Amino acid sequence: MGKGTDKLYITHSEWASEDAYSASAGSGVSKFNSNSNAPFKRLPFNFCAISLQPFTHPVCSPEGTIFDLTNILPWLKKHGTNPVNGAPLKQGDLIKLTFSKNEDGEMVDPVTFKMFTDNTHIVALKNTGNVFAYDTVERLNIKAKNWRDLVSEEEFGRKDIVTLQDPQNIESRNLSSFKYLQEGTNTATPEQQRERNDPSKNVNTAALGNGAAILKARSKKEQRPDINPDALASNRESISRITSSLSKSPSTTTPTPASAKTSAVPPPASSKNAHARHTTGLAAASLTSTGLTPHTTADLATLSQETYLLQPRRVKTKGYLSLALSPASLGQLTLELAPEFAPKACYNFLALVKKGYYNNVPFHRNLRNFMIQGGDPTGTGKGGGSIWAPKNFEDEVDGPLKFDRRGVLAMANKGKDSNGSQFFITYRACPHLQRKHTIFGHVVDDDDDTTSSSNDTLKNLENVTSDEKGRPESPITIKEISILLDPFDAYVKEEEEREVVEEAKRKGGGGEDERVTWTGKRIGVGGVGEKEGGDRVGAVGKYMKLGGGGEGREGKGKGGVGLEEWEMEAEHEPARKKMKMKGGFGNFDGW
Repeated sequence: MGKGTDKLYITHSEWASEDAYSASAGSGVSKFNSNSNAPFKRLPFNFCAISLQPFTHPVCSPEGTIFDLTNILPWLKKHGTNPVNGAPLKQGDLIKLTFSKNEDGEMVDPVTFKMFTDNTHIVALKNTGNVFAYDTVERLNIKAKNWRDLVSEEEFGRKDIVTLQDPQNIESRNLSSFKYLQEGTNTATPEQQRERNDPSKNVNTAALGNGAAILKARSKKEQRPDINPDALASNRESISRITSSLSKSPSTTTPTPASAKTSAVPPPASSKNAHARHTTGLAAASLTSTGLTPHTTADLATLSQETYLLQPRRVKTKGYLSLALSPASLGQLTLELAPEFAPKACYNFLALVKKGYYNNVPFHRNLRNFMIQGGDPTGTGKGGGSIWAPKNFEDEVDGPLKFDRRGVLAMANKGKDSNGSQFFITYRACPHLQRKHTIFGHVVDDDDDTTSSSNDTLKNLENVTSDEKGRPESPITIKEISILLDPFDAYVKEEEEREVVEEAKRKGGGGEDERVTWTGKRIGVGGVGEKEGGDRVGAVGKYMKLGGGGEGREGKGKGGVGLEEWEMEAEHEPARKKMKMKGGFGNFDGW
């Protein structure tokens, strides 16, 4: 193994010699490298490629080079190129990146919560800007053929995957290959240059004593002719403008939960009730994963505003809406919603109504002696989506509501758990639809009065003729739907009022029930008892008076109770029934 010997080891001098075996082993490897004059210096993944400092507003080029927005904008205004490779680069080509962080502020994968390091293969998606570990994207997107963002659920393609760091190709992070460093170009902004030239910023003023004040006063008097304050102000304005434009552009949208996008009801006022029956799971997750911050308490999970309100049997107040039709000669329908048994369907319907989703939407299907169906903006019966689009919501068929009458309001679907925006109203009882469609309300029939306007409207709708495919020959359109009573808003208001009352009780020392003793006497101001009529009782119990100036046990002092009254109360006390003994020897009283 050694030089010309049969020994099975090499000495240090042999390993460190210039003729050490090959270009891939030994200390002489750098001498066989073509880039021997440019030693490798690696840029950390969380550093800006132009300032060589940790970034705060990360953006990247289409090739995956990460910059800080405040540093790359001045460079693009002056040069218009990529400072790393010299290729043309515009402001519109920048992709705003969204890094997920744990509680310790470390960048992690948003799905697996694994912490990013310099050895992690990191990728980003062009259309959303979300940053993931490549292992996560490979397992959950590429291999599973699920081409949706794991955070925002937006669709993307293979070409939208941008590599930010590849541990197998670290040459892209090699500082020695950066063009602006090779050319020695100054990348500092005028503001940064002024800070570097300021002596007070580069000297430890705490060690100067009285000289610190002199140095500070001198730096204020000096004028910098190379700095234009107007230019600095315009630069800050442009940075803020570009930041806002990047955040609004579809290619750089910050991911937000679907519930935050579609929420139409404010969160409940009482936070103490907004807890789930299960824990957050952080204690178990941090025990089995090193990527999470350790948690030792089993805290209850906090429900979101939608999850809290959409619990079955949470909101029991009925909802009411008025549906106006076109032509107006058909009349209008009054609908009653049942959020107690179908909260998601009612919440979805009310949210779409608030957005004006059903305005001027036709009824595309009308079958006599069966039902009328609508809610598709395309009018084809194949469109429409829920407020959680592109997701549909599941069926809600566990409840007492049934297709046993005329005027039942239910969701139309394409199969199990495929509810969107389409709904239908029945013209008769349809028991064959039970547990296949979600019932969330019915047409109000005004106490079964057959002459009511809603029943007349149903008759008018049923009498409209249809073609062979069930499409009405004369168009029937939903002109507008008005909300008469929103049950979710009413529930939120009740929660707020209840919270206000409870807060007032806590501040006032408790309610009326809390100021009554178990004997039936109310406690007045200062803990003094009161009779039911409101008179103050200045005694402890029935006989002992607080002031000691009463009449004795048998007297009727001020605030006391006499013996005669006590005996009268005792006489009116109902007699207790004697328990009858069944069998046995009795109580042996006669012995």
